Amino acid sequence: MGAANAFTGEAGKHHDKPFAAIAREYKAKGQHWVVIGDENYGEGSSREHAAMSPRYLGCAAVIVRSFARIHETNLKKQGILPLTFADPADYEKAAEGDRVSITGLNDLATGKPVRAMIHHANGKTERIELRHSCSAEQIKWFRAGAALNLLRGS
Repeated sequence: MGAANAFTGEAGKHHDKPFAAIAREYKAKGQHWVVIGDENYGEGSSREHAAMSPRYLGCAAVIVRSFARIHETNLKKQGILPLTFADPADYEKAAEGDRVSITGLNDLATGKPVRAMIHHANGKTERIELRHSCSAEQIKWFRAGAALNLLRGS
C-alpha cells in the first residue's frame, strides 16, 4: 500500500485507484499479476504479511532490480516467484499499461534463468532475461502455491 507508483509518483495508487482494489479486480477475473519494482524491493516489510497479502490477491511474481533479503525469502514462502532483472537496465523497459508473460516455468530450476516477454501497449514486444535464487525446495513451494501448501500435502 505504501509503494510509490513510478508513473504517477503516488503512493499505493494507480490513477486514484488503490493497488489492492486493482489486484482484487484481477483476482475476480482469475488473472494473475506481477509487480515490477526498483532496488531493495520490500525494504522495511520483513513481516510475512507483506508477502502474504499479494499472494492472496493473485500475485504470481515480483520482478525487481534487487530485493531486501528477508522480504525475498518471505515471497518464496508464500509461493510468489521473486525475480531480478539479469540486466538491471531492463527495468526501464517497463511502461504503464504493459503486460508481462513469464515463460518456461515448467522448466524452472535452480540456477537456470527465466525468460519474460514485455508486451507494450503499442503492440511492441521485448524479451528479457530474469534471475532467481530459489533452491529446489523453494521451487516446490512455488509450484505448490506456498510452503504451507506443500507441508499440508495439497
